[in-house]
Amino acid sequence: MSLIRSLFATPFSTDVYGSNNEISTFANVEVDWKETPEAHVFKADLPGLKKEEVKVEIEEGRVLQISGERSVEDEEKNDKWHRMERGRGKFVRKFWLPENAKVDEVKASMENGVLTVTIPKAEEKKPEVKAIEITGA
Repeated sequence: MSLIRSLFATPFSTDVYGSNNEISTFANVEVDWKETPEAHVFKADLPGLKKEEVKVEIEEGRVLQISGERSVEDEEKNDKWHRMERGRGKFVRKFWLPENAKVDEVKASMENGVLTVTIPKAEEKKPEVKAIEITGA
């Protein structure tokens, strides 16, 4: 990650760099990210979506991307809408992962409209200390 990007990026960024106008965060796809001693765990509420409508990917080596699309319901010719509040269309959320994330061991599951992405953490490397003999008088 570049220094400039790391200074200004936030872990909960809705940045969709390189996107087109069709991509948005529908219905405020909110994501919780917690770090446990063993893993980084992301949870996203995606009510009404099937797992086939959601993609979880690792981009650029360290960027977790959660994306998908909620289909527009079929409209009957005689339907008269009074209110349309439920989000629809495409969404993308991206998160810069820390160095300790094992990006080759990502697991994702979806149950009752909640997507859970678990990324194990690498063990902290303890600095190796080597004693140096002091010579002389």
